[in-house]
Amino acid sequence: MTGADLLQAADETTRALHPHAERDWSVPAGTLTWSCWTTAAHVAHDLLAYAGQVTASPKDSYLPYDLRVSPDASPTQTLTVVRACAGLLATAVDAAPAGARAWHFGPCDPAGFAAMGVAETLLHTHDITLGLGVPWRPQRRLSELVLRRLFPDAPDGDAPDVLLWMTGRGDLPGRARRDSWIWRAALD
Repeated sequence: MTGADLLQAADETTRALHPHAERDWSVPAGTLTWSCWTTAAHVAHDLLAYAGQVTASPKDSYLPYDLRVSPDASPTQTLTVVRACAGLLATAVDAAPAGARAWHFGPCDPAGFAAMGVAETLLHTHDITLGLGVPWRPQRRLSELVLRRLFPDAPDGDAPDVLLWMTGRGDLPGRARRDSWIWRAALD
């Protein structure tokens, strides 16, 4: 996965959520305990954290910093922060040297950080749209890429449905709903 995939995911988020920025973002984001606003701020946080990891290449921990989105930021402003952080991660991923590795529960390459960034963006956009009552599904091509990289044991099926099922957000015929999951971004 590349920076272009991250930017496409961020664009999908903006298209899905910006028209609903005047709604009440204090409601829970789908089945999460976080509000829609907090969930969007979380996406920005993770994208920036991943960008720092890729850029600094720590071998055994996360960098000791945090993004704090102003609690007074509107949903529109928070979505702008998400897009900015996606741009930073996209730039870091695309500029990383061949063979670069950084810590994410083991050595992870830039493409793995890109996959995690796309996953965070798609999955939490889904959570927010559920909370706001807006119909939306993750984009198929990006879902396929995330499944291939982070969930190599994913069953066959429609990629957006499988991604939502793999992360406990949806149902698949003939399979019990998942209540726990983990993705595999680190390289063996």
